Amino acid sequence: MLESINSPKDLKGLDYESLALLSGEIREEIINTVSQNGGHLASNLGMVEATIALHRVFDTPKDKIIFDVSHQCYAHKLLTGRKSEFATLRKFNGLSGFTNPSESEYDTVYSGHSGTSISTALGIACASNIKGDDAWAVAVIGDGSFTNGMAYEALNNCGNGNLNLIILLNDNEMSISKNVGGMHHSLSTIRTSTKYFAFKRRIRKICSKIPFVGNSLVVFARSIRDLIKRITTNYNIFESLGCDYIGPVDGNNIKKLEDALKEAKTKNRCTVVHIVTKKGKGYPLAEEKPEIYHSTSAFDKDEGVLPVVKNDFSSEFGKYMCKLAQEDKRICAITAAMADGTGLREFSSTYSDRFFDTAIAEEHSATFSAGLALASMKPVFAVYSTFSQRIYDQLSHDAALQKLPLVIAIDRAGIVGTDGATHQGIYDYSLFSSIPGIRIFSPETYSELRECLDDALSSNTLTVVRYPRGGESKYDRSNFVDLGGLCAMGRGKPDAVIITYGRITDNAYYAALMLEKLNIHTRIIKLVEVFPLNKEKIIALTDGAKLVYVLEEGIKAGSAGEKITSMLSENGFSQKCFIRAIDNDFVAHGSREQLLRKHSLDAQSVAREIYNLLK
Repeated sequence: MLESINSPKDLKGLDYESLALLSGEIREEIINTVSQNGGHLASNLGMVEATIALHRVFDTPKDKIIFDVSHQCYAHKLLTGRKSEFATLRKFNGLSGFTNPSESEYDTVYSGHSGTSISTALGIACASNIKGDDAWAVAVIGDGSFTNGMAYEALNNCGNGNLNLIILLNDNEMSISKNVGGMHHSLSTIRTSTKYFAFKRRIRKICSKIPFVGNSLVVFARSIRDLIKRITTNYNIFESLGCDYIGPVDGNNIKKLEDALKEAKTKNRCTVVHIVTKKGKGYPLAEEKPEIYHSTSAFDKDEGVLPVVKNDFSSEFGKYMCKLAQEDKRICAITAAMADGTGLREFSSTYSDRFFDTAIAEEHSATFSAGLALASMKPVFAVYSTFSQRIYDQLSHDAALQKLPLVIAIDRAGIVGTDGATHQGIYDYSLFSSIPGIRIFSPETYSELRECLDDALSSNTLTVVRYPRGGESKYDRSNFVDLGGLCAMGRGKPDAVIITYGRITDNAYYAALMLEKLNIHTRIIKLVEVFPLNKEKIIALTDGAKLVYVLEEGIKAGSAGEKITSMLSENGFSQKCFIRAIDNDFVAHGSREQLLRKHSLDAQSVAREIYNLLK
């Protein structure tokens, strides 16, 4: 079946037996590809039928589907003309693991962060009103994303009438509105049946035709319905905010979901269609343990994802946090739905009274952490670099301005690889180094990570400790001398000085070895405390060099390189300076090695560039 689907139009005439076969083939294709390339599996397997129903009920790409986070868009890609490329998913120059408008007109926006879909869809729906067209906007958002505050801000603005806007709420685990009692369950069954929808439409049509009082009767009937709902059930948040609500609906039943979506299209205001899906559906291992198959590396699909003992910066951070918490009862750990990803799972069980998972609410997490610090606790908020972009205002206003000793542990700093442009951790240094009084550390080894955390927790100011995805690089560090806040390698008068920090130091080291073979003497300065910069030590270590070359795994604008070259210029350094960083661009997906080469950050490119600069 899948081979015959080249666009959503090919879905329109299929019967439900054929659609069931197609669903199975889509799942098989997703499992095969993710097991080879890695990616998000469980959520995609649960969204297959819902995606088919959406493309059958709506006229895409005229109607716009906006996937929140969008890591659940694999079936959507397969149904919109990209099945021949699907094997390239998440590979360099292949399909993105998220929606990407440069790939297809069916992808409305680039998306990789939570809570944004309703705002985008609302804007599109309002624009349709202004232009007088009849296009629909559909926000597809999971129950997890509904913990993000931005979703509620958007929902608060969706209550206006005459909007071709539908919010498809995919509930695959958590209850959004805790309704109880047998009456609620009975109404749920009745209100989502085809006969019920047809009956409502028929009554509405009959009433509206009665002269003089018809429209008033429709309004009166609706008010009676709402009164009964308030008496017999908990009036849910969506209806309280002026939206219509349909659900819960079986999101893995195409027929029932199509009926619900068609009913939603008869409304004259925003309607929430609440669906319940099975995460990992069709792959028993993922159904049993969906959390393991949320995002995974390549695996044997017959054996499944095998447990591994992680030895990376995240796990080292988590282990050391447990040690610190044992020694100091004021230490607390905070995460925004990333206990496993940030290595805090053991902390969460061992020190449950001092562990706080705020769900996907980074802004709240930051100010909540500031509140803990204000009350003399020692909070450490662990967050991925890409999501830390959301907390600039909170760190500036609620932490730094208050002069609070708050620690932000930034995981996945630098290039992260196959998740692509929405997830690269290349902006945090430039963002946060503009905050007055902040300190920023970028450890390159596990021992440096522990030392930086010790320093941060004993500090009386806002401190960021940033570290990469994966483990520490393996190379000979024996010639580095610790000078306090930075390390240096290379004696005598250097021809070139490479200043760098973090994981990319290994490329600086190998570039220096290549240059030595060309009789170019190179000194490496590895910064550990990357902001504020140690002005005196850097000036002393660059004295007499023909070239100062700053190498960093981040964007050039606001970079350490800009700060260093400006500082040297102000202090009379007249020799050549050069910054090798990401030239203020978004970084696509691919392996880290491929992306480093693309942006000339690999050892060979660095050595070649320094050689040419010294000619």
